[in-house]
Amino acid sequence: MKRSAKRDVAQDITNLIIRKIEEGTLPWRRPWKKTGAGGAPLRANGVPYTGINRLYLWAAADAMGYESRYWMTYRQAQELGGQVRRGEAAEPSIYFNTTKKTEVDRATGEESSRTIRFMRAYSVFNASQIDDLPAHFYPDPVPEAPPTPSQKAAAIDAFFAPIPTEVRYGGDRAFYSPGSDFIQMPHRHSFVDEDGLVATIAHETGHWTGHPSRLARTFGKRFGDKGYAFEELVAEQISARICYELGLPADLHESHASYIGHWLDILKSDKSAIITAAAKADQAFNYLAAFSGYDSEAEEKGHETATLQAYA
Repeated sequence: MKRSAKRDVAQDITNLIIRKIEEGTLPWRRPWKKTGAGGAPLRANGVPYTGINRLYLWAAADAMGYESRYWMTYRQAQELGGQVRRGEAAEPSIYFNTTKKTEVDRATGEESSRTIRFMRAYSVFNASQIDDLPAHFYPDPVPEAPPTPSQKAAAIDAFFAPIPTEVRYGGDRAFYSPGSDFIQMPHRHSFVDEDGLVATIAHETGHWTGHPSRLARTFGKRFGDKGYAFEELVAEQISARICYELGLPADLHESHASYIGHWLDILKSDKSAIITAAAKADQAFNYLAAFSGYDSEAEEKGHETATLQAYA
């Protein structure tokens, strides 16, 4: 019997992200709601996905029109009393691990051990593809009421105030200066609303995390002259994550939109690039959240995020 070709999960993930971007949808920014369609993806036990699984399953749900936040294996669905509908297609959920390999030097006979990192995938279904699950796996048809401005203001202050950034206002540009280690923002009155200002600060604060004295985020020869565009990709995901957690809109700033073409070039030439970007964004968000002790619903200290760093 002819063996079927092995699925290239990293390539499948990258293809979906590229397609969503080309359709005009940045999957890490849409739709950023906490209930119903678009909520951050959850495992069957309610534990949030992180890293590339968070990004990919969110994009997959958006692409397929799934309204539930929950994903699970076929066996988990059965254990919960549900049944995956005939003909439904699963999506990959990836995990990373390591194994030890012992090698023997032929000349000396000495044994040595080296660590090998590898990626595996298992298949998951969205609850929208499954019948007869308990009611909480299906979205509430009543939309969440938007937070009031005062609630937003309190959340914004609580998150950003403890972060020791230096933010300067003036001029008409927003940028982070790594040499002088400060964030430059346009005058406050140049923004249409406070939410737009905060989204921009979040983006530049994302860059701030990459300073050598903090997360020391560099990409070296791997991305070459596109390294700066890749850093923008990471900062965009950091900003979108902060906006999601604080209940703010996360529109792509026009000064960052010019990088979309570069992002597509990177993703098309390197199938693991989006995995690296998602891991770096997760790492940076958790770094920023630690200043205030922010208890993100999507924060997970498990193995998945740590091992994603192997692909950085």
